[in-house]
Amino acid sequence: MDTTATSTQPTASTTPLKVAVILGSNREGRFGPVIADWFLARAARHPGVETDLIDVAEADLPTAITFRPGPEEAARIGAVSERLAAADAFVVLTPEYNHSFPAPLKSLIDWHGPEWHAKPVAFVSYGGISGGLRAVEQLRQVFAELHTVTVRDTVSFHNAGALFDDTGRHLEPGPADAAAKTLLDQLVWWGAALRDARNLRPYGA
Repeated sequence: MDTTATSTQPTASTTPLKVAVILGSNREGRFGPVIADWFLARAARHPGVETDLIDVAEADLPTAITFRPGPEEAARIGAVSERLAAADAFVVLTPEYNHSFPAPLKSLIDWHGPEWHAKPVAFVSYGGISGGLRAVEQLRQVFAELHTVTVRDTVSFHNAGALFDDTGRHLEPGPADAAAKTLLDQLVWWGAALRDARNLRPYGA
């Protein structure tokens, strides 16, 4: 009889996926925290996912990437860099401003490089009649340059302010909840696959 002990150590495929959720707006009166709370609640129900919310308003990164940061700015950039590097996958929460995405979100993206490489990115968008989808399509081009894989399915909230009550509860949660599950299912598949691949062979960009 084989008496060899079975290892109980988690493998790369069973270790929870670390997902950095990036709240991309810092405007006064922004609706983003409502969307973030909604998404984080859905992610908490999904097996195998651990989330870390990175808020561009709290990160307060310099907006000019040619700017040589001083000690305080460098510390803020470094703190975000560590959290992005530790993530296996990303979810970007973005509104749509003038048919595009917010400048602070672009700054956060542009201050970093290898932290994004060979990892999946999913999108949750919100806005008026377009639901932020034009911002998402532009972000796909940006993230392609950063060696990421963007997840096909998104969650988008059209005329977002009318979809939630004053407590942040979605008034008709069924379709949005289903879309969030599909997004998370795809993100976990890509996140686990790419994490295993990076562990087997470090990505060279």
